[in-house]
Amino acid sequence: MRYLLVAGGAIMSILLFLLASASENSSFFEQNYPWLLGLNALVAVLLLGSVMVLLARLYKRYRRGKFGSRLMARLVLLFALMGILPGALIYLVSVQFVSRSIESWFDVRVESALESGLNLGRAALDESLNDLQSKARNVAQELADLPDAALSSRLSRLREQSQVQEATVLSADGRVIATAGGSLTSLLPDLPSAAVLRRARLSRGFAAIEGGADPGAEPDKNAAKDAAQYAGPNHDAGAAQALRLRVVLQLPASMSSLSLQSETYFLQLLQPVPAQLAANAEDLRVAYSEYQQRSLARSGLRKIYIVTLTLTLLLAIFAAIVSAFLIASGLAKPLLLLAEGTRAVAEGDLSPRPIVATPDELGTLTQSFNAMTRQLLDARTAVERNSAALEHAKAYLESVLANMSAGVLVLDTEFRLVSCNASVERILQQQLDQALGQPLSQIAGLAAFSDAVTRAFSEQSAQTAAGDSDGGNLHWQQQIEIPRQPAGDEAGHAITLLARGSNLPLDQGNGYVVVFDDISDVISAQRSLAWGEVARRLAHEIKNPLTPIQLSAERLQMKLHGKLSAEDAAMLDKGTATIVNQVTSMKRMVDNFRDYARTPPAVLVPLDLNALIREILQLYLNEDASDTIHLSLGADVPEIMGDPTQLRQVVHNLLQNAQDAVNERDGKEGGPVSRIDVRTETIRYQGADGGSRTAVRLSISDNGSGFPPRILASAFEPYVTSKPRGTGLGLAMVKKIVDEHGGRIDIQNRNDDSGATIRIVLLKLADELADKLPEKTPSLLR
Repeated sequence: MRYLLVAGGAIMSILLFLLASASENSSFFEQNYPWLLGLNALVAVLLLGSVMVLLARLYKRYRRGKFGSRLMARLVLLFALMGILPGALIYLVSVQFVSRSIESWFDVRVESALESGLNLGRAALDESLNDLQSKARNVAQELADLPDAALSSRLSRLREQSQVQEATVLSADGRVIATAGGSLTSLLPDLPSAAVLRRARLSRGFAAIEGGADPGAEPDKNAAKDAAQYAGPNHDAGAAQALRLRVVLQLPASMSSLSLQSETYFLQLLQPVPAQLAANAEDLRVAYSEYQQRSLARSGLRKIYIVTLTLTLLLAIFAAIVSAFLIASGLAKPLLLLAEGTRAVAEGDLSPRPIVATPDELGTLTQSFNAMTRQLLDARTAVERNSAALEHAKAYLESVLANMSAGVLVLDTEFRLVSCNASVERILQQQLDQALGQPLSQIAGLAAFSDAVTRAFSEQSAQTAAGDSDGGNLHWQQQIEIPRQPAGDEAGHAITLLARGSNLPLDQGNGYVVVFDDISDVISAQRSLAWGEVARRLAHEIKNPLTPIQLSAERLQMKLHGKLSAEDAAMLDKGTATIVNQVTSMKRMVDNFRDYARTPPAVLVPLDLNALIREILQLYLNEDASDTIHLSLGADVPEIMGDPTQLRQVVHNLLQNAQDAVNERDGKEGGPVSRIDVRTETIRYQGADGGSRTAVRLSISDNGSGFPPRILASAFEPYVTSKPRGTGLGLAMVKKIVDEHGGRIDIQNRNDDSGATIRIVLLKLADELADKLPEKTPSLLR
């Protein structure tokens, strides 16, 4: 808009200058004034359109309550009034001045003087023309009786006597008969036109003033055209501009009748008007003509001047309003930027504002405001960076806590649960999301754990108050056994937790943190080691005296055989058989102890688990269709790293336990058909590094009676069995072999309480390319 206003102002100034020039020059005004007036009016319309657009935009901003519209409206109004009021005052004074000045230009005395001068000039020219006509008549009389041959000499002498510039005798068809005088630059005389000759013949003569208009006549646009017509074809263009007298007379008829040709001759005399007289007459004529024109058109001239002034005023007003918008925008822009910046800062937006590049105080103010917001932004960025670092550290700590195998509980001073990690729910098998804020003792299943934790903190507080412990040693460590409710409706079994507690400062005051882990497997492993040591010692201490006992009993029987009565002999045989049978049983038990205690280390070689299972099942499958065992071997199961002898023992033990379970249920009436399912499959799981890993899972399920709850909790410990004559070493041996292979084993009853399922996961594969197998399930055991 600013550039358009500058360009429009330049064009408007040029058009107004041309319009004023056209008003002063009547000929230029008559030709170009309407066009100039139209162009100026077009510029005024364009400016008016710009003003209306700007006003409409400002009105819309004002109606919408847009920020800065009120200030913009006030500035536009003030600057517009500053431009319009002085312009309107000058316009009123100019209109009055023009109206009075035009009337004062025309005076009666000036008009009378101009008319007197015109009459004087006309009289002088008429006197010269009458004198030239008299000379022409005299010369015509002298030439009337002369032949054609004597005309030239006589005409030359008469011209000199009459003191005329040029004398010519010519025929009616314009042919020169004789000539005298004339211009030195022209070979032919200035001949009259056919119209002049025709007029001279009809009126017996022609007399005219050529080269200028009559001083008393009205201005005629065709004056030059008529002069050229009367001048004839040989008229000099330069001569047409000079004022001269032309007289054409027909020679007397007597001369024509004696002529051989019987033609009509004409005499033409040319005499220039004196230069000074011609110039004064022309000046007087032009002045009088312009005076008459202005006198007749003074009302129209007044209107033209008023129209020009009005148009100039409108252009100035519209330009002033547009300039007011631009000036107001330029002044309000820094203030509006500052106001918007202040509002943005209040809303938290500290981004840099546009800078007004002006050398005044407003530009300095915007730069200072941007410097302030930049400093605030840097400070906030630093705070956000520190906050992000804290959040990252907090998230990292939360991630560490969430991925810890140990459970972490945070309690307040009233032992209400504040927070916990995922391992707490895994270890305690409790969903604690809805229990946040509740006392630990009121959470279902955690009453015993709450009592143990509360008692431990109370004892720690009592020791600290009594001075029995160091003030900086504010933590405790205990082993806690609590019941845990497994999945389903089975009875709970105890788990062993190693718990550590300490004071913890919280936002609302002090609190407590409890870290614990399930060491049931550790205890079970320690028990297995202890039982292995006991088995080794028993195998050594018990087996040695068993053979002498058996031999001594058999020797007594042999020595006393035949020496006792039949009744005593029968009693001796029965006692000896009892001793031998019990010794044999104890030897078998000691051998089992020895095998459990002295299990050789596994020798891992690439092994096809499916082929091993098919080989073992040849001993169990029947030829008829009543097979109890059903196979489901995965086609894509890779080779594993395993000991064939030990894994064969594992499969034998599990199949034997399954058969014992289904046979025990078969003894009950109304039971289902016995079924044992053996299944192998490939699974995927997430490794410690977050990558995908592949493993092989072996599952053996039966529909027997399942495990009692008291057995299920410690099924893999030695001497834990539900069989009347079992040793309880079968599953313990299986778990020990699986551990030697780096695998995992899990046992659980089926959901419908119709049997049990044992799952073994073997993690060591013979081929690392097995990682590319398709993913089936993210779980290892379930």
